[in-house]
Amino acid sequence: MSLQDLDTDLAAGVDHQIAMVMDLNKCIGCQTCTVGCKTTWTESEGQEYQYWNNVETRPGQGYPKDWEEKGGGWESANRSSVKDGDIPAKEEYGEAWEFDFEAAVSKPDTETLQPKGEDPEWGPNWDEDQGAGEYPNSHYFYLPRICNHCTHPTCVEACPRQAIYKRAEDGVVLVDQERCRGYRYCVEGCPYKKVYYNAAKKTSEKCIFCYPRLEGEGPDGEVHGPVCATECPTQLRLVGYLDDQDGPIYKLVEQYEVAIPLHPEYETAPNIFYIPPFDAPPQIDEMGETTDIDRIPEEYLEDLFGDRVHQARETLQREREKVNRGGSSEVMEILTSNNPAQQYRLEVFDS
Repeated sequence: MSLQDLDTDLAAGVDHQIAMVMDLNKCIGCQTCTVGCKTTWTESEGQEYQYWNNVETRPGQGYPKDWEEKGGGWESANRSSVKDGDIPAKEEYGEAWEFDFEAAVSKPDTETLQPKGEDPEWGPNWDEDQGAGEYPNSHYFYLPRICNHCTHPTCVEACPRQAIYKRAEDGVVLVDQERCRGYRYCVEGCPYKKVYYNAAKKTSEKCIFCYPRLEGEGPDGEVHGPVCATECPTQLRLVGYLDDQDGPIYKLVEQYEVAIPLHPEYETAPNIFYIPPFDAPPQIDEMGETTDIDRIPEEYLEDLFGDRVHQARETLQREREKVNRGGSSEVMEILTSNNPAQQYRLEVFDS
């Protein structure tokens, strides 16, 4: 069976679609994935502000600032036209600044490490750990984001030079640096604002899903998952193919329907999926007693993940309770596995 027989279709001309599932219940906001991606791919001139992987605090304004308000995506489910979008201002990404380590060493009474030059006003993770709500019912969670390598990417549609394309073998969305002229229509068209303009090279750049690692191009010649996945200390990311029915991605997305995309209303059919938060403690009342009110409002989760989030959370709660009663659950086994063969199931379709 192929994905043509399922709810999730393969893009035209794509043999198999690579995908990732992130369990938000495991993310501790350590930014190891961000650092791993940054030091591997975006340390060149013009890339100082680029974070192909970032981890946002939610509720929060995200990176770039207020990216959800910048437009893009498809006008409707029939994908006839791309919505108008904005290019985030440089300030909304945040200036790349250097810390004044020399001053910190020479002035041991300094309370905090200060940046050189003028104080910055915004940057990636500026509102880290702020969240929403009031004590004692304040709440937040972490949301890692990379390019969604969508089945129907509006960045591809928006480019007049056809410089952005999906690889036939795995559906990874790439920018042809030879064809790109830096028009930035792709930045406008992407509703997730995960395409970046390199002013030094005058081209657009983005997450490449670490495709050289998928192809075994490395010091050991072995196939590896993306850096953001393999570097994660809590191993919250699973990587595999959507049409591998024995793999974890298919089971979590299609079979059990507990992994869901971010902002499905954008109609791009993302191939990055999330296990939504489902085990946050409930709110407590003024007497300090627990209530049956969710700490993280369901309305907020629905705004992020659509109405399927309710069914996903109910299934996850049911499967966890099954394990607590001494039973077995394939969903919980997948989500708690430390088996690399399951976390990065990447060679199923190799010929």
